[in-house]
Amino acid sequence: MNIRRLLWTGGAVLAVLTTAAILWRSQATPAHEFVTVTADTGMVAPSVTASGTLNPVTTVQVGSYVSGVIQTLSCDFNTRVSAGQLCAMIDPRPYQTVVDQESANLATSRAQLEKDHAAVAFAKLILERDTGLLKRNIVSQETVDTAANAYAQAQSQIALDEATVQQRLAVLDAARINLGYTRIVSPVSGTVVSRNITQGQTVAASFQTPTLFLIATDLTKMQVDTNVSESDIGRIKEGNPANFTVESFREQQFSGMVKQVRQAPQTVQNVITYDVVVGVDNPELLLKPGMTASVHIVTERHDQVLRVPDQALRYVPSAGSASESEGAGKASTGAHHDKPGPGREAQVWNLKDGRLKRIPLAIGLDDDSFAEVLSGDLHAGDSLVVSERSGQATRNEGPQTGPSLPRH
Repeated sequence: MNIRRLLWTGGAVLAVLTTAAILWRSQATPAHEFVTVTADTGMVAPSVTASGTLNPVTTVQVGSYVSGVIQTLSCDFNTRVSAGQLCAMIDPRPYQTVVDQESANLATSRAQLEKDHAAVAFAKLILERDTGLLKRNIVSQETVDTAANAYAQAQSQIALDEATVQQRLAVLDAARINLGYTRIVSPVSGTVVSRNITQGQTVAASFQTPTLFLIATDLTKMQVDTNVSESDIGRIKEGNPANFTVESFREQQFSGMVKQVRQAPQTVQNVITYDVVVGVDNPELLLKPGMTASVHIVTERHDQVLRVPDQALRYVPSAGSASESEGAGKASTGAHHDKPGPGREAQVWNLKDGRLKRIPLAIGLDDDSFAEVLSGDLHAGDSLVVSERSGQATRNEGPQTGPSLPRH
């Protein structure tokens, strides 16, 4: 009877110890849960992000060469104008007065020229008569010399009068040009995007030509002037595709192409940027001059390549999970916490049958969401770990931002 009691007691103690051991083991090595994504094929297109301002491709400033009061105004904002169309008129009366005065001065000079022509003819007649009388010894040589001098002076006066007439013509032409400048006409066909004057306003053109109108030649052709930092400008070339959004149409993407990478640097608060011009079609006139655009310029693009999410490259297994994985001895030496550059080595961790396997890779293009796989023992559809859970703790190397990741 005592033996049976001892056996029951021993069995109970053994069961308690076994249960305690199992509970202690489960607490000491909690089970790992992994969040995975799938390697796939698709597009990898790194881009440069910049902000810019929409502007018409060609904008013409219409100013005034002369000063005066705006008498009439026939162009306003959004007015469609054609080349030579009258947009404003400066009071022409002061300039018309100058034209009339110079016309009178020209007439006076021409009359003086006619008078001096008659004087030349008279001086020539006197010289010829005195020359004939000298041959007959009726007049002295001094009389003939005096007549010759008067004739020469009359001829010189003709040359002076002709020069005066030319001078008066030039002054009259200048007065007429100034009178013509009182008509403010559009030099090109386009749309008025800015008007800086009102009727009755006095325009002063003393030191600098005032801008009265801004005329965009064609609003269906726009451009985005972007500021690209010096660290990214080397990746941008003419012909790169670009897309952008504006605040007015947040859900709509507009496409364009890099037309020009300007060489002139701009320095603002010790930050150097370069102007990159992106051309864009605007057939529906949705885009307005002055809009702020958020631009993404695609610097390179590879389609239908094997790619992995960047989060998978940043993952490093914990000590517990790595100790039970294949290739654990290389886990510490192969980890890359920073985004690898083109052609550099990286690693991912493949989850298969509940075990982790380290896969070394050579990485090509990286667009901050996906990285192109150049080489490595990886295939489309393989599960890659991006984070792990152990009890309530979650381990995920790198930031949590990026593309949406499916969980398996």
